[in-house]
Amino acid sequence: MSNSSSPRPLAVLVGVQLPGVSDTEHAADLAELGRLVHTLGYEVAATVSQRRDRLAAGTVLGSGKLAELARLTGGRGTLASRANGRKSKARERWEAEAEEAEEQEAEAASDEEAAEGDELPEDELPGDELEAEASEEPLAERPTVVVVDHELSPSQLSNLEQATGAQVYDRTGVIVDIFHRHARSREAKMQVEIARLNYLAPRLRESTGSRERQQGRGSGDSAVELDRRKIRDRLAELREGLASIQQDQENRRYARRDQLRVALVGYTNAGKSSLMRALTGSEVLVADQLFATLDTTVRALQPETRPRVLISDTVGFIQKLPHDLVASFRSTLDEALEASLLLYVVDGSDPTWESQLEVTRSVLREIGAQSVPSRLLFNKADRLTPEAREALLQRHPEALILSAHAPDDVAALRQTLIEFFEGSMIEAELVIPYARQGRIGEVYEHARVLSEAYDETGRRLKLRALPAAMARLTRAFET
Repeated sequence: MSNSSSPRPLAVLVGVQLPGVSDTEHAADLAELGRLVHTLGYEVAATVSQRRDRLAAGTVLGSGKLAELARLTGGRGTLASRANGRKSKARERWEAEAEEAEEQEAEAASDEEAAEGDELPEDELPGDELEAEASEEPLAERPTVVVVDHELSPSQLSNLEQATGAQVYDRTGVIVDIFHRHARSREAKMQVEIARLNYLAPRLRESTGSRERQQGRGSGDSAVELDRRKIRDRLAELREGLASIQQDQENRRYARRDQLRVALVGYTNAGKSSLMRALTGSEVLVADQLFATLDTTVRALQPETRPRVLISDTVGFIQKLPHDLVASFRSTLDEALEASLLLYVVDGSDPTWESQLEVTRSVLREIGAQSVPSRLLFNKADRLTPEAREALLQRHPEALILSAHAPDDVAALRQTLIEFFEGSMIEAELVIPYARQGRIGEVYEHARVLSEAYDETGRRLKLRALPAAMARLTRAFET
């Protein structure tokens, strides 16, 4: 529990444990949501959790849990009728049926919880300890934000705000806001704004002031309709600008097509940026928070090899990553699609590493990168016990276990990368006429020179390079 001395505003987490979700998975989801909320700048004050067959249609939670949540935030715990009193008969009937269904679900949930209470000690039920503590001992400071670990419909969002008197976020909204705050490059900012506008558009609501306003030639457009039109225009403008930036990126990737490229991919906060800094010596941002890196950074492996090996750091993934964000960052993820080798970076110390690895693989399957050669890396080995390390190797004997902060581990990984590319290289001889000596830099850029000699025809080089690079160099210096 937080107290009034906390410099951060307080938030309450809300989660519904649906059928098929284990207690461990549910606890991990809420823990991850807590880290997201902390990254956004809030302190988690309490958690409200409930087991249900499905989310309540109107308010996510049943009436009892909704009232408990409202006690934490100082809300009334019920929904107010519409101020203008105008409801269609169909809506009134739907609301009456929904209310009746809610009451039945709440009664069933109460019976189920009572039955479970006979079988398990109360402190073993997920979320109950925090909930009991919160209801018995009021918080010194009221939480002003409620964060729900599910995607909410516009009506659910509005209903929860009415009932709690607090600002309500769903999981997607939190992730979108974090992306919005962390975007640095022009491309990332445009990508995030597209996802943000797509998220906000269906959630626009009329203000409590005038319901209509006249615009243009006497046409009656509501404020929301006008705002949605502005969003559509802005989206069109952003997509046009983004297409231009992405074309430049494609040109740069095409220029690097014959170079050796390694892409670091994985769950957010798995340590990709730390590994990037260790491998390349670059000053990339390293922070112990979710989604610290949104921009793709490309740097050369250090000490440099011949040919050069380029390392790229990509945006991290997360459970329930909003589809619009995946779509918006498609050009960034293409860096993985076009890599020579993918390094799946996994936080081996995280108890949910298996599900995190599956999330990474799922997103990469979505963009068609599942066929790119890959290696599995378990990072943060300094946090592992010998038993945990042995268990990982038994599950994945082909994996590398390392710490990005251990120089010996990083040196071993560097050697592994070099050996991977060495296995695909071929040797050949190339003659560079004396008239073309000015282009010798191209050879050193894309191949390793094993030996050189001179005769009447020019400089004779024995090279080692990838087949495609060797073929291109041979064509470039044909006499």
